[in-house]
Amino acid sequence: MNTLRFEKGLELLSSIDGEAGHNVIASLDTISPDLAKHTVEAFGDVYSRPNLDVKSREIATVAALTALGNCAPQLKVHLNAALNVGCSEEEIKEVIIQMSVYAGFPASLNGMFAFKEVLAEREK
Repeated sequence: MNTLRFEKGLELLSSIDGEAGHNVIASLDTISPDLAKHTVEAFGDVYSRPNLDVKSREIATVAALTALGNCAPQLKVHLNAALNVGCSEEEIKEVIIQMSVYAGFPASLNGMFAFKEVLAEREK
């Protein structure tokens, strides 16, 4: 195992996704620790690349997961992450609305409802 690669990924996961990211990794422990390790390492590899800041990366990720339309759990993690790295609620709403043109209204509606749930959870 490349310990430095894993540690870098875990550090970035903690600072960007926080508890939600750790919950995803922990949920894999009993079924596939190898996938958990690979996820952390790949996250670190991508999020530590130069030329795109983490806010832009989260905007791109929210757009992609919204467009896919069937990734609500992962979308919620990244909606939280987008808020954690400085995206405003209005910026995120605009990204989701933008996806209605490219991914269709059902995907955009699903994304907006996921965002509504994230905001409600954060208010608690």
